Amino acid sequence: MTTDQEVRGTAPPAERPVTVRLVREATVPHPRRVLLLHGLCSSGAVWDPYVALADERCELWAAELPWRGTGVAGWTSRPVEDWVEEAVALVPDGPDVLVAHSFGTSTVLSWLDRRGDRDGGTDAADTRGPRGVVLVSPLYRAETHDFDWQSIEYYLNNFVRILTDGMRASMSRKLPARHERDIALKVRDYMGPYGWIHFFGTYLRMPYVRTERLRMPFLVVCGDEDRVAHPADAEAFAKAVPDASVHLLPGSEHFPMVTSPALFADLVNTFVRALDA
Repeated sequence: MTTDQEVRGTAPPAERPVTVRLVREATVPHPRRVLLLHGLCSSGAVWDPYVALADERCELWAAELPWRGTGVAGWTSRPVEDWVEEAVALVPDGPDVLVAHSFGTSTVLSWLDRRGDRDGGTDAADTRGPRGVVLVSPLYRAETHDFDWQSIEYYLNNFVRILTDGMRASMSRKLPARHERDIALKVRDYMGPYGWIHFFGTYLRMPYVRTERLRMPFLVVCGDEDRVAHPADAEAFAKAVPDASVHLLPGSEHFPMVTSPALFADLVNTFVRALDA
């Protein structure tokens, strides 16, 4: 098996709604398979700083999901849980750990909740599912009344700025501000109104996730200066599940795995080792 190997599908990778690639092999026998899931208008490349620092026992797989930057037409016609399930199924023998960012966290929680309906609950001892989950900058709110009209206005009116901040965090070179905005506008148009509504609709469903049934360990990581997924969201989720630890990284915003890669990798590495213990 080689790095960046496509594991399924006959269409070119760019045309498939979901692809999964092996981005780094483990250096020990019996590795822990880790599946990395990106957020809205992002890509698997957002995990590159973490990949370089991950524990040697981790076999890392990165998904390209249909809400990536260039978008895949029609992805909003299916529940987000379907796309997560497809990504999970593409990892040989299934992932031991899921690591999701931003909108990816909401899709993973939706999938875990639906999976609980099918399997009668989700448990770390269930060999058919992940043994642990890492949520990075989670978009989560515990109560329906936590959403108001200002919430919609904030995410709609600041969508281009959010996209621009994401590009700035993940690009290796700095672009002029007008070029950043031009690219952000094109990405926004690729996503379209249906994509944005699907994003926010998934966020609105978070209070209905039956978190008490999610019994596997969670690691929750958020930047203490995050203006997209507010630290209060991370803390609310950690209180809602039976087993979770939350870490706010000082000076980080919405992409702590990019802006604080060493600290982020240390937290994830410790979490994975604890699963073995």
